[in-house]
Amino acid sequence: MRAILKYAVLALALVVTPIVAAAEEVKPRLFVSLTTDDTWAASKAIMFAHQKAQKNGYDAAIWMNVRAVYLADKKRPSHIHGLMAEKGTSVQDMLTAFMADGGTVIMCGACSKAAGLTKADYIDGVQMGDFELIESWLFDPNTKTLAW
Repeated sequence: MRAILKYAVLALALVVTPIVAAAEEVKPRLFVSLTTDDTWAASKAIMFAHQKAQKNGYDAAIWMNVRAVYLADKKRPSHIHGLMAEKGTSVQDMLTAFMADGGTVIMCGACSKAAGLTKADYIDGVQMGDFELIESWLFDPNTKTLAW
């Protein structure tokens, strides 16, 4: 009986160990603070968050604050720079593609208010930020931050 119990515990440990290991596996995160409405700089930040970080296994968020809130305003077409010009891709298109692939776009609530913008003014999928949401990204020990 004791031997059976010993093997049962061992078998259970072999089954549970991969489950516990998988639960402990935490995805790295990237939090990009984007403060400019300069479309060249913004497109580089969005491309980095999407094409480099997100597509290489990171959970990624872009916090659009200060003047960057204007870039997600669906009434303002963005100027197209460099390589994007050939494809006709706008900053709004880039943000939409980033969110479609699981990225998070957060608007600064105070900056939006200062700019006279509300959630209804933004492209679909953006989240209005509050301290709780920003804190969940910014102060997570698995998060790296980048300012643009």
